[in-house]
Amino acid sequence: MVKAAFTKKKTLFTSKLDLNLRKTLVKCYIWSMALYGAETWMLRADQKCLESFEMWCWRRMEKIIWTDRMRNEEVLFRVNEQRNILDEIRKRKNNWIGRILHRNCLLKQVIEGKIKGEIEVTRRRGRRRTKLLDGLKDRRGYSHLKEEALDCTICKNRFGGGFEPVVRQNTE
Repeated sequence: MVKAAFTKKKTLFTSKLDLNLRKTLVKCYIWSMALYGAETWMLRADQKCLESFEMWCWRRMEKIIWTDRMRNEEVLFRVNEQRNILDEIRKRKNNWIGRILHRNCLLKQVIEGKIKGEIEVTRRRGRRRTKLLDGLKDRRGYSHLKEEALDCTICKNRFGGGFEPVVRQNTE
């Protein structure tokens, strides 16, 4: 679906516009569709697919075909960009978790494991299921993120303000 949207606007993305403007359009139009709901994704085997999609976008934008045999580093140098689609997903996930932890809601209790479900099977076969918080353990961890979310000053700086109503003053 995202590649179809890219090919629809291919003339715009591959035109003679400024490179920074085209990169901004790709990130705004294409990546917003590709990363919709990325806050709740479990990234395990999909990382390679996401990185290849990112490179596909940059190659199409620069009109580089596969017979040119150009390495990914050269393409990234040409568009003056780094691989950052996975960092964007991690940033969105951290912001979403921070917003959840700042409030006292049912989802927070489910994430922390305070609501227990009854499972009749005591032991399952195969690999352990990936949990939502497993992706946060590789960086700073859940407890550090929870401390930041509960401290209001850090929370506004880290996760963005925007929770309070906007008060406008008339200057007449």
